[in-house]
Amino acid sequence: MTTYWCERAWLPDGIAGAVRVEVADGRITQVTPDAPRAGTVLGGLTLPGFANGHSHAFHRALRGRTHRERGTFWTWRDRMYSLAARLDPDAYYRLARGVYAEMVLAGYTSVGEFHYLHHAPGGKPYAEPNAMGDALRRAAADAGIRLTLLDTCYLAGGIGVEPDEVQQRFSDGTAENWARRVAELAEDELFRVGGAIHSVRAVPADQLSDVDNGTPPERPLHIHLSEQRAENEQCLAAYGRTPTTILYDHGVLGERLTAVHATHLTQLDIERLGAARGRACFCPTTERDLGDGIGPARALLDAGVRLCVGSDSNAVVDAFEETRALELNERLASEERGRFSADELVAAATEHDAVGWPEAGTLAAGAAADFVTVGLDSVRTAGIEPSGAVFAASGADVRHVVVAGREIVRDGEHQLIERPETVLAKEIEALWQF
Repeated sequence: MTTYWCERAWLPDGIAGAVRVEVADGRITQVTPDAPRAGTVLGGLTLPGFANGHSHAFHRALRGRTHRERGTFWTWRDRMYSLAARLDPDAYYRLARGVYAEMVLAGYTSVGEFHYLHHAPGGKPYAEPNAMGDALRRAAADAGIRLTLLDTCYLAGGIGVEPDEVQQRFSDGTAENWARRVAELAEDELFRVGGAIHSVRAVPADQLSDVDNGTPPERPLHIHLSEQRAENEQCLAAYGRTPTTILYDHGVLGERLTAVHATHLTQLDIERLGAARGRACFCPTTERDLGDGIGPARALLDAGVRLCVGSDSNAVVDAFEETRALELNERLASEERGRFSADELVAAATEHDAVGWPEAGTLAAGAAADFVTVGLDSVRTAGIEPSGAVFAASGADVRHVVVAGREIVRDGEHQLIERPETVLAKEIEALWQF
């Protein structure tokens, strides 16, 4: 058994002081406030580990490389496709281990990887059909983060459009073929497999339920939903219905479904997502980077939709920045403050169930031993109330990270991968050299 003593800790019923947390076999066995100091001392504020609900690991290589010219989401996508064409399993493994190490350093203890880069150029399967997914599994294991591979079905280049040369790498041809490949992935202690529908643009309506049925019932199902107005316009032109209505009509809306972005929704869309008790994953730093717009987070929560957050394109990897942006974006859109309480924001930030880890996300006996300690003595956090860390702290203030009872970050240093910034610099530069 390992004992931690937290100066302050964010417990299910609020922030407490002098909290002893006892850990054995990757689980929290006991949490005791007002306890005498013993074991490993964690100064500052300890919170449940943050959940990264939506990531495209390879997009990290685009950071700082798409701003030279004015453009649109679609011109950004062209550059992203150019990058995708350069990756193979070995290169992806090397890049992703740096990306996942950066996530842990920023406070994330689990990540849902929305994975659609499956095959070799031209769409030819690798000798090991899941070589790219396995590269991500190995990278996450090296970095010490829980990974749910949200293996993504991607069959079309648009509604009624065949995949182009790059998109052929994403496609299994049919949802049935996709499900057959995904079934070959084996889970382990820190690796789980869920499913994803890339979007209603990329999966024909008559195959949506096949993806739903092909995803194990106990695992999550995600989809990009109404991220761009153009997506809605194309969907209305082709089907006469919104993307949410198409999911509703095909029986895909449900508690395990997470709608990623959910930016441009009608009132009926919001009501249907709420009635289904699904989730919406907001990715504020990416949504502002791409000019997507501000989604109706408060309205969705009020309707019964559970919220989570993700780093998406990894233009920014910072759990605190992503979390507080839910509130700050709402302030801009509504011209009001106090749209979310700090507790509501932390609940969204620690929604591990959205990526298939329901045992994580709380500091309580029986929960997974995943927690993050943030310093309250930096230039950013000095003088704040502890609950204000959600608004004041950044990933740079993360001091200590434990995942499944294992110490991954100590005193701000990753314990498994030496100098992740060097790993990232080397691999990203190599990708853009050819």
